[in-house]
Amino acid sequence: MAWFKRQEKGIITPTEQKKETPDGLWYKCPECKTVVTMAEHRRLSYVCGNCGHHDRIDAGTYFELLFDDGQFEELDAAMTSADPLVFTDTKAYPQRVQSTEKNTGLKDAVRTAHGQSAGQPLVVAAMDFRFIGGSMGSVVGEKIARAIDYARQNRVPFLMISRSGGARMMEAGYSLMQMAKTSAKLALLAEAGIPYVSLLTDPTTGGVTASFAMLGDFNIAEPGALIGFAGPRVIKETIGKDLPKGFQSAEFVLEHGFLDFIVDRRELKQRLANLLGMVKK
Repeated sequence: MAWFKRQEKGIITPTEQKKETPDGLWYKCPECKTVVTMAEHRRLSYVCGNCGHHDRIDAGTYFELLFDDGQFEELDAAMTSADPLVFTDTKAYPQRVQSTEKNTGLKDAVRTAHGQSAGQPLVVAAMDFRFIGGSMGSVVGEKIARAIDYARQNRVPFLMISRSGGARMMEAGYSLMQMAKTSAKLALLAEAGIPYVSLLTDPTTGGVTASFAMLGDFNIAEPGALIGFAGPRVIKETIGKDLPKGFQSAEFVLEHGFLDFIVDRRELKQRLANLLGMVKK
């Protein structure tokens, strides 16, 4: 039965004849370890078809998922950070921004756009964790404020997709001021009677959680998202007690009344359209 039994030993395949699987063809779920093709993973909106784990996606992918035919008009796309504090840690702040721009193709940690979603006009601001951990600096606050202004002036619903490690330390007080600025703009949006939906994704923490992320007319989240102000380790060290199981997960936050509902990303566009359709004036 030589067809399945090796008869010769020491067979070596030359390097140039070896076959390797190209990177990026397969996806392995970090939760349940299910392996599928990347094409299938993209088809499922980067959600595991077996366990429902939601992979982190960037702002551009959210735009493709939400806007009809992936068509939208971006707002303030060229806005970039200055260096008001002449800040330096392991490298100068301008150098950090420039290298991050080069690596990600982004100008800052949020992108804003408007277009049609399920046949209805919508303004979307989507944070991108790839840019310095989605940290909130002056550009992030200004772009969100201008997107809110656009929504108010054109009477279009506003969706904020938050994913952030919090305020950007390189801008210190300038960063913290964005909490007040965005909150004030949202108050004007509320006075105008225009719906604001806040979608919290993994992770949403720090000053972002303490400001615009929790001020929605509807606060919703993706399954399993980490939502909180300080991190679990900091809280545990502060209070000196073990934290409840699942503490700061979207499910825990929903159970304690801080969210309206949790939505699977594959259903987000239609659920959002249904929600806005009910409150449309």
